[in-house]
Amino acid sequence: MRRLRRAIVRMEVPAVEKLAEEQKRDPFRVLIATLLSAQTKDAVTHEASVRLFRRAATPQAMARLRTATIERLIYPVSFYRNKARHVRETCRQLVERFGGEVPATMADLLSLPGVGRKTANLTLIVAHRSPSNICVDTHVHRIANRLGWVATRTPEQTEAALYGAAPANGGRPSTSTS
Repeated sequence: MRRLRRAIVRMEVPAVEKLAEEQKRDPFRVLIATLLSAQTKDAVTHEASVRLFRRAATPQAMARLRTATIERLIYPVSFYRNKARHVRETCRQLVERFGGEVPATMADLLSLPGVGRKTANLTLIVAHRSPSNICVDTHVHRIANRLGWVATRTPEQTEAALYGAAPANGGRPSTSTS
């Protein structure tokens, strides 16, 4: 753990966290930047997010953009066409279903287009400051298995196993954020 801590200290802050700090942890910007970040390098995610938010800073404004405009603003993000559709539809749903606010529950976040468990957990942790969620991607899954913390086959199984091992809230996420 000490070696891991030393290695992490030397690393650059991930794009989503950098944007969150710059934008005072605005849940909307955290959610959208996290949607853009999947399979995309941090520098590309950061630049694309800045361009997009400069053009549309709210769910209402972003929902009014044409998909082609979002595509142009977020390019060269990986899978930019699919992500542009998801971003626009997510913004539309944020406005219509949630009054323009980013929901603070796992179930509501997962109901949004393009939002999976990793995106939902990261949004809850970074934007809503949830101490009870664990964000598991392929890397966390592999490392947790290699270190022997879990014996699982998928990131979803790893997430569940880590909740079981975590002391907070009896090892489960709180009902307000899960």
